[in-house]
Amino acid sequence: MFGYIVVNQPELKFREFDVYKSYYCGLCRDLKKNYGAFGQMTLSYDTTFLVLLLTGLYEPEETNGVTRCIAHPFEKHATISNPYSDYAAQINTILSYWSCIDDWNDERKYKKLFFAKLLEGGAKKTADELKEKTEIIIDSLKRLSEFEKNPAKDFDTALDNVSGCFGQIMAEVLAYKHDEWEPTLRRMGFYLGKFIYIMDAWDDLDKDRNTGSYNPLIPIADQMGYSVNASSTDHVPDQFYEYVKQLLTMMMAECCKCFETLPIIKNAELLRNILYSGVWARWNSKTAGKEDNGSNAVADE
Repeated sequence: MFGYIVVNQPELKFREFDVYKSYYCGLCRDLKKNYGAFGQMTLSYDTTFLVLLLTGLYEPEETNGVTRCIAHPFEKHATISNPYSDYAAQINTILSYWSCIDDWNDERKYKKLFFAKLLEGGAKKTADELKEKTEIIIDSLKRLSEFEKNPAKDFDTALDNVSGCFGQIMAEVLAYKHDEWEPTLRRMGFYLGKFIYIMDAWDDLDKDRNTGSYNPLIPIADQMGYSVNASSTDHVPDQFYEYVKQLLTMMMAECCKCFETLPIIKNAELLRNILYSGVWARWNSKTAGKEDNGSNAVADE
């Protein structure tokens, strides 16, 4: 359910992308330092966004460095680390571990169980360091699992329940500490989490239908005349397309509204690139035909 909070690289200046890569590589190095090579395997763009957000808000002292990695052993990469990259490494590890456990419990994927075993030591370490957050995240994941196994009869309510659980997880992730910015960060995380869940449901619609996995959008899509594999073409029913797009737009509008109230100057444009453009990358790639047809229709008028 991750991989959606990314940059729109073509819209970035070279210097901005270099800064982004430095935080990404800094997070990678902190994962290896704190959790070893297996922890390093959980590296994600999503938690790089977390580092950028908290760094921009709290402006900590940073450590600049240079490193090599397994993926690029012959190249040196600039790194930027600070206390929030350590925190993001903790969050990355705990979310990755419990995501694997959830997949094992729900679908009996042995690959996920094996990876969970590799992460278990790091997850227990993080649970001791972030006890309250870990308990809240685990509780939210359990409620999410229950809602998926026993969805509400009303389709909109079912979608709100499951996306809301993931929203609670992201609210807890973004709220680094109890201070004046905590309510805003929680609200921002809540709507970002709902966006991620709904986008993931849209992205996996055909796959989940074919495998029989739970997806809250399937019954809604069926009501609106959606056919299998339609999401890869421009044949998605207009009603369903607009329904999902409106939901996603509302979630990100609330998220961005919260962001704009935060006193962030450092890397602000990089963060805006992610929130206003990057998060829509998967949607744009899957609905290119639909968007193009819509654009042409407007132009013809």
